[in-house]
Amino acid sequence: MRIYTRSGDKGTTSLIYGSRVPKNDVRVEAYGTCDEANSMIGLALSHLEGVAWSDKDAFVERMHKIQTILFHVGAELATPKGKDVMWQLKDEHIQELEDSIDTWDKELPPLKNFVLPSGHQASASLHVARTVARRAERTAVALEDELSNPLVVSYLNRLSDLLFVAARYVNHELKGEERPLHPDV
Repeated sequence: MRIYTRSGDKGTTSLIYGSRVPKNDVRVEAYGTCDEANSMIGLALSHLEGVAWSDKDAFVERMHKIQTILFHVGAELATPKGKDVMWQLKDEHIQELEDSIDTWDKELPPLKNFVLPSGHQASASLHVARTVARRAERTAVALEDELSNPLVVSYLNRLSDLLFVAARYVNHELKGEERPLHPDV
């Protein structure tokens, strides 16, 4: 498989099933933003190499599954409405996010104020991934009438919640400093 095709040199790209759209099409923006969030999760995980805590392997495995599902969410966003998707997001995928949020959140001190992205590099990277997931969600909302699967928006919403809790959880486990927002600044 060749990496370059030259087919996008004039500012268009193919969706799944081959229809061509401008590269600035909102659908391309949506699946590209999912790809960006996925890359940021990968960066966060790379910062965990060489560090340890008791549940690190389970955490990394969970994040790898999320990356895989996020890749598939991008594929759903690249599939025109009315066409069959190769893989479909289900309610159980959202439930898995909620279960992870609840599990990790039980380990954390309760929030008393907003927190600033800070602490361990992996945590700060997860905060960036969270903001990118929020952007993917906003972009997907703009496509809502064109989506084959309305769960895409719900998944991206819950994913950003999970990434917030994951960032806090990593800081907690690795003794990273969680900086509170000081409202009197």
